[in-house]
Amino acid sequence: MIEPSRFVSAAAKGLFVAALLTLSVTFGRSADARDVPYVPTPPEAVKKMLEMADVQPDDLLYDLGSGDGRIVIAAVRDFGVKRAIGIDIDPQRIRESWQNAENAGVADQVDFRQGNIFEEDFSDADVITMYLLSRVNRELRPRLLNELRPGTRLVSHQFTMGDWEPDAEATAANRSLYLWVVPAKVAGEWRAEGGADEIRLSLRQDYQMVSGDMSAFGQSTPIQSGRLEGENLVLSATTVREGTPVEVRLEGLVTEEDKIKGQLLLGDSATDVVLARARQD
Repeated sequence: MIEPSRFVSAAAKGLFVAALLTLSVTFGRSADARDVPYVPTPPEAVKKMLEMADVQPDDLLYDLGSGDGRIVIAAVRDFGVKRAIGIDIDPQRIRESWQNAENAGVADQVDFRQGNIFEEDFSDADVITMYLLSRVNRELRPRLLNELRPGTRLVSHQFTMGDWEPDAEATAANRSLYLWVVPAKVAGEWRAEGGADEIRLSLRQDYQMVSGDMSAFGQSTPIQSGRLEGENLVLSATTVREGTPVEVRLEGLVTEEDKIKGQLLLGDSATDVVLARARQD
């Protein structure tokens, strides 16, 4: 630590120590919405972010750290989204956003909320856009994974989500852009219903990547490829039939009733299946 000179006044020493304490608190505490500086997103990046999210008219979009409101406004004006909401902690940015929305003629389809993104509720989102910092993204990540519906699309300008790998990447205006789709939760044991007890899954999950074992047609085999895109699950493995390796593939939808409904594909044959979580005794 730098020691204040003994020739500095007592008042100056007090200010010096206060500054050091402020720095230690700032760099030692958890991320906060106030940590993110305001830097406008270039129009080309705004357009590409909304394209990556594949925004649709019925979507509800939230922009976290919405700045002057440009992404919210573009979503409504240029992409036909019926409703978009911006959240920013800075009251000046909120005032600018409302003025910009008025100028664009979309003020009746948008909302701008002054608040902390770590405290505001955005669980009803279909799409979330953000231009935060990587460490802020990481601290926000548990809420994104646990509070949002599977299939919610997330697009980040410039910053990643740590070890949660993006589902897609792009560039615009020399800026890196990243897309994630919130995955359903499938880790655990699953059993087929309706007399197809020989079909079983034992799944492990690392975000959208799925591994484990598949039991089908009297054989158990490791899953070679498994992935979720929201609630859509695809698993593939290799089994042996009459001495010949054959790919077995499960394509299913993870439902709100905690079931997997889809088809089991083996060679040229397809079997409709419904799997439910196995009860833990």
